[in-house]
Amino acid sequence: MRILVTGGAGFIGSEFVRQLIKGSLALTASQVTVLDKLTYSGVLANLDPVAGMPGYSFVRGDICDPAVVDEVMAGQDAVVHFAAESHVDRSISDAGPFVTTNVLGTQVLLDAARRHGVGRFLHVSTDEVYGSISEGSWPVGQPLAPNSPYAASKAASDMMALAQHRTHGMDVVITRCSNNYGPYQFPEKVIPLFITRLFAGNSVPLYGDGGNVRDWLHVSDHCRGIGLALSHGRAGQVYHLGGGQEMSNLQLVEELLRATGTGWELVERVADRKGHDRRYSLDIGRSREELGYEPLIPFGEGLADTIAWYRDNEYWWEPLLGGAARLAPAG
Repeated sequence: MRILVTGGAGFIGSEFVRQLIKGSLALTASQVTVLDKLTYSGVLANLDPVAGMPGYSFVRGDICDPAVVDEVMAGQDAVVHFAAESHVDRSISDAGPFVTTNVLGTQVLLDAARRHGVGRFLHVSTDEVYGSISEGSWPVGQPLAPNSPYAASKAASDMMALAQHRTHGMDVVITRCSNNYGPYQFPEKVIPLFITRLFAGNSVPLYGDGGNVRDWLHVSDHCRGIGLALSHGRAGQVYHLGGGQEMSNLQLVEELLRATGTGWELVERVADRKGHDRRYSLDIGRSREELGYEPLIPFGEGLADTIAWYRDNEYWWEPLLGGAARLAPAG
């Protein structure tokens, strides 16, 4: 199988590529082509562990560029589409790049995949398209109600993908995940942001009352689920990939302080984010029944391994910090 992976130099995309090429997923690939623009959060070094392996190739390019996309799409059997602008705070400041990349870029990819007769298009999405839920969990048929510009752009891209299936019969599958964490995550996201700042003895920001609740999913579990959806999912269906490890931001901060041996004196309360969703929760019943998906990595174990990775790989994250590590409070 020949697979095109967009955004494969990013946090989740690179984990998928590493697992795919090393044979750790529910499918094998004879050729893996990564297409990535290498924006601020795309790090080519994320792919160093597989860069010299047979069947791997990298193309630097923009998913919004029809010529580039057409060239890399030719001959592919499947597409796994990770490429996206994904940082909520940045979308609140400037929604334009999110609409351009997440909506227009997805449509460019879908059009090219249809022209070239690609067998399956797997679109990676997020639980944030549903908005906020006070109790219970969202079923896969839950109407979309995004609150942030980022979430709205992802909801729009989901709808474009499903429209290609309904209109043209394209083999489209969508996965929606809960909050990811793990090695190689860009340090503007909450867990690596806190880890790297706490290592340096710097203060860390906490939004509002800290009561916002998230379900945490280790990136390797997420990518294993994507592999299952790619190989076993039904065309036109949505699959939820959750971690089953829900906690408030206050609880998360407590875990991070304890694990790094630091105290609450380093936590700085800041004003809440605009339109801040209170809680997310995905019902993974369909994924469990149809794909055999189950998250395997307990949060405590995954967090300890993640902290150890950042401690041992300062060479990777220190050059990335700049102003990015000051952007995002815990949210």
